[in-house]
Amino acid sequence: MEHYYQPEIECASQEQILAWQNERLVKQVRHVWDNVPYYRKKMEEKGVAPGDVQSVADLHKLPFLTKDDLRDAYPYGLLAAPMRDCVRIQSTSGTTGRRVVAFYTQHDLDLWEDCCARAIVAAGGTADDVCHVSYGYGLFTGGPGLNGGSHRVGCLTIPMSSGNTDRQLQFMVDLGATILCCTPSYAAYLAESIQERGLRDQIKLKAGIFGAEAWSEEMRQDIQNKLGIKAYDIYGLTETSGPGVSFECSAQTGMHVNEDHFIAEIIDPDTGEVLPEGSKGELVFSSITKEAFPLLRYRTRDICVLTREKCSCGRTHVKMCKPMGRSDDMLIVKGVNVFPSQIETVLLEQGYPANYQIIVDRVNNSDTLEVMVEMTPEIFSDSLGRVSEMEKGLVAALKAMLGIYARVRLVAPKSITRSEGKAVRVIDKRKI
Repeated sequence: MEHYYQPEIECASQEQILAWQNERLVKQVRHVWDNVPYYRKKMEEKGVAPGDVQSVADLHKLPFLTKDDLRDAYPYGLLAAPMRDCVRIQSTSGTTGRRVVAFYTQHDLDLWEDCCARAIVAAGGTADDVCHVSYGYGLFTGGPGLNGGSHRVGCLTIPMSSGNTDRQLQFMVDLGATILCCTPSYAAYLAESIQERGLRDQIKLKAGIFGAEAWSEEMRQDIQNKLGIKAYDIYGLTETSGPGVSFECSAQTGMHVNEDHFIAEIIDPDTGEVLPEGSKGELVFSSITKEAFPLLRYRTRDICVLTREKCSCGRTHVKMCKPMGRSDDMLIVKGVNVFPSQIETVLLEQGYPANYQIIVDRVNNSDTLEVMVEMTPEIFSDSLGRVSEMEKGLVAALKAMLGIYARVRLVAPKSITRSEGKAVRVIDKRKI
């Protein structure tokens, strides 16, 4: 039986969703025009005035916002509410040094927590659950978002943050945690640690909500099997509040976008034109209910597909597939497009843990690709001859997937540093 946190919104008719979007978009455009000189200037440069936007059908007339705009306008240039109305910031590291800082009024926080509560209820959460939040707290949005959502649902909330594995497991066992919220790489790490300590039968987990980094279907199955749970994906960005922009339901076939708060578009990353539904392209979001930091047509750089096919869970909001790479973290090695997710798929198919690091370099004007892969304790105790055989096997499998040669180095278990927020998967040493 599917449960909803706000059924009247989550299962609203298409007409109702569009009506909310039209009304809120018109209001939001006027709000940024009146309060954000930086954005008004961008609109004027494009020859658009608030009166030109009467409905979602006019959204394409508005200018895009990108990470560069956030950097240029840092720190207060995109703030749309008086400072006295703002109660919090969250922040993320920008792609090139300068931080992204997002502002929130109390109303913004309330709506964000509602979005996270929808995700927790979709994963089976109720007031009887114990929600163990191991996303980083502080400036990172993961911890505060799921923490707030968990309170909204009425779960007993354990604000663990990440790190200190012994304490994580002690609380998990002693307090009977039923829902785990963290990054997929950290979930995989906790699963390994639970197995090593023989605690599997003392863990009561039934569901996990894992986001903030890319993870494959193979990795999901792996975590589900090791922890005996159902693993749900969640998506968001600091620029649009944080996790809970979209979330997975019991169907596990993509994430429902909270369309009463965010309008999603798919564009051609090269030309910027809006693509028809079902096309693969770059995801763009407009925040239509935020007061302090309302970004319109923000380019996420995530490549994905939107679908309105009827979902078995009963929710009517558009679904986005798991991002299929990015229009910017794609590596081009020897002219070939390489996505870290492709490498992850090969590793999991071959029975390795999904902890790896990709090192790209340029030697004598030629690109080199090296993949460092952690061994399982069993492999680690094998003979050196066996290990080099396994390395050769991985080299062949990667060549088949990527079409280019990658050097493979098997390293000791747990020797690749795990990060609290996101695993550093790619080190590109080329000076391009």
